[in-house]
Amino acid sequence: MYVVGFAEAVVDLLKESDSMMVDPTNDIRIIGSITVVILLGISVAGMEWEAKAQVILLVILLIAIANFFIGTVIPSNNEKKSRGFFNYQASIFAENFGPRFTKGEGFFSVFAIFFPAATGILAGANISGDLEDPQDAIPRGTMLAIFITTVAYLGVAICVGACVVRDATGNMNDTIISGMNCNGSAACGLGYDFSRCRHEPCQYGLMNNFQVMSMVSGFGPLITAGIFSATLSSALASLVSAPKVFQALCKDNIYKALQFFAKGYGKNNEPLRGYILTFLIAMAFILIAELNTIAPIISNFFLASYALINFSCFHASYAKSPGWRPAYGIYNMWVSLFGAVLCCAVMFVINWWAAVITYVIEFFLYVYVTCKKPDVNWGSSTQALSYVSALDNALELTTVEDHVKNFRPQCIVLTGGPMTRPALLDITHAFTKNSGLCICCEVFVGPRKLCVKEMNSGMAKKTGLAYKEQNQGFLCCSGGRLFQGWCPKSSSGLRLRKNETKHSGDWI
Repeated sequence: MYVVGFAEAVVDLLKESDSMMVDPTNDIRIIGSITVVILLGISVAGMEWEAKAQVILLVILLIAIANFFIGTVIPSNNEKKSRGFFNYQASIFAENFGPRFTKGEGFFSVFAIFFPAATGILAGANISGDLEDPQDAIPRGTMLAIFITTVAYLGVAICVGACVVRDATGNMNDTIISGMNCNGSAACGLGYDFSRCRHEPCQYGLMNNFQVMSMVSGFGPLITAGIFSATLSSALASLVSAPKVFQALCKDNIYKALQFFAKGYGKNNEPLRGYILTFLIAMAFILIAELNTIAPIISNFFLASYALINFSCFHASYAKSPGWRPAYGIYNMWVSLFGAVLCCAVMFVINWWAAVITYVIEFFLYVYVTCKKPDVNWGSSTQALSYVSALDNALELTTVEDHVKNFRPQCIVLTGGPMTRPALLDITHAFTKNSGLCICCEVFVGPRKLCVKEMNSGMAKKTGLAYKEQNQGFLCCSGGRLFQGWCPKSSSGLRLRKNETKHSGDWI
């Protein structure tokens, strides 16, 4: 999407100089393809080159933004006035303040095109593996990105909306107004009459001229440089960050078929295979060569990602996950839930069939993981919620008296190792039928250090054997030692006789 935006700006320059190669659509495809190949080369070179390129692009972008704001206070000339630029006017701002969509467009169709402009805020999170201190840098950088982006976008929108009319003819005669040719226009006092734009298409003004910022700025070519900088910077960040996130997913081995893309190269473990895959996807979209077609598709998937991120934050908070810590302590989980619901709703408003396809893909991926049960443990909030729910339910059961209708056998079975006395497990299973509690116990006798070492080394294997037999139950290993002679009286009033076993801290 960003590369197509860059190519469109280049094609506009080619039109002005009458230097078209083929036609606008094919020129966008040619320029976009060449651009993405160059960006791929920078990405493959490594993060150091990408970071240097981003700094240069950022400086150009800042200069271009400053150039725009300076241009809004430079007195307009007759040519710019004919194209709708009249410097700051309260009446122009009042006229532009309310909405007026063209035929076939509405708030959400325009929102779908604009939304991707606000998606770069997660660029830092996407390259967390390359940050020195991700836990501090990501929340700080993300909040600053949101704040600075919001101020910049609002500032540009307010300034251009107070300076430029919506429709302009580009004819200087329409800015030389007299009492004879005002046609009753309220704008006569400002020195223009573009009323004929209501009946015939016009080429200039906010609604028609995509290069309006170049016209308003102090030096037009700087705005073009800024457009190049913004689009190339975003495209480069996407081309670098997406393969790294994809590589991390492949390393988790959740989806076996994607293991091919987990391999990294070089000292920075660069995901070259992921770069190639991203390059191919980018080329496919560049061939569409229509920004207003690509943007709603991109918006749909971004909204799906943001919905999942918001819901993940809500779920981690609701589950009281110990590993979840909101940045700077400013957080409300219900805001995250509202954000997730809002993203889902906007997806359907923008493009319902694309939203349905997205949810079908997500549902398929979820079912796949649920059925395959990959052997990975990433400390998900689902585990935290399961623990909290089990703990709450167990505590609640302690206050409930047993009843004959709900009786479930609860057995403790001194099996030793799970498979040492399988007959005991079988007879216990005949009682519990996997609906009662079964605790298999093994007692280790001897010096504490040796017992603990032996106990810990065999727990995973023994638990696996018990699980393999599909006899639901818990494996409990206890360390102890033999006492010679009499033991002192315990707090419970019990004494251990010679050769009886005492559990570490408890009585058996």
